Amino acid sequence: MFQILRETVDYIKKRSNDFQPEIGIVLGTGLGGLVNEIELEFSLMYSNIPNFPISTLEFHSGKLIFGKLKGKRVVAMQGRLHYYEGYSLQQITFPIRVMKALGIQYLFVSNAAGSLNSDFKKGDLMVINDHINLQPESPLRGINDPDLGPRFPDMSEPYHKELIGKALAIAAEEGIRCHQGVYVAVTGPNLETKAEYKYLRIIGGDAVGTSTVPEVIVARHMGIPVFAISVLTDEGFPEVLSPVSLEEILATARIAEPKMTKILSQLIAQL
Repeated sequence: MFQILRETVDYIKKRSNDFQPEIGIVLGTGLGGLVNEIELEFSLMYSNIPNFPISTLEFHSGKLIFGKLKGKRVVAMQGRLHYYEGYSLQQITFPIRVMKALGIQYLFVSNAAGSLNSDFKKGDLMVINDHINLQPESPLRGINDPDLGPRFPDMSEPYHKELIGKALAIAAEEGIRCHQGVYVAVTGPNLETKAEYKYLRIIGGDAVGTSTVPEVIVARHMGIPVFAISVLTDEGFPEVLSPVSLEEILATARIAEPKMTKILSQLIAQL
């Protein structure tokens, strides 16, 4: 891992004049609008970066964006990776390790998710304050490199409380419907059955999706504070469940995305 990581980081540094980002950003499905707020320094296609996995989804750009946002140096993944694409969790989270090696001090993650909480409606936002991992393994499975993090990292507070509080305050000031809750990570890519939605609610989930948790686990393994936010693009309420298409999910994400961008950009400005 260390040799592969060093090869990738050296490649990026040579092409960026040793650009040192302070903040890493992972942009979820349909949520790439934040990139337009970044004062672009340069970008790299995933396909040109040694050892970097490539997004297989046509609606994910697959670019690593470097620049400034609200005066802070950032590196943003425009297009994330998912377990259902066929990658291992170690491959999916490799970009987070690269970001850490480049110098990030905070990680901001966004995703599109289905609401499990009947008080959280389609188009609302949800700041993640905890998660439940129902993916088949941990990205930390295998031999641990103590230079990257401890064998048994603590996960009692995976999401940064102070950043959560600031984000909710920004949302209130801006009149944005924004909740906080528990995100459940599943394998995907299929959506859930009525019985599965019911189960996820029973075990304490407020939203469900197929990403985020692996990246958060690896970030916390390396001691990076994390903030994560979901755009709720559909409603998994068993009693009134109706079919939903990818087109509908993307359309809802596009409508709600400016609200998420406003919260993230203002939150980054306060760091």
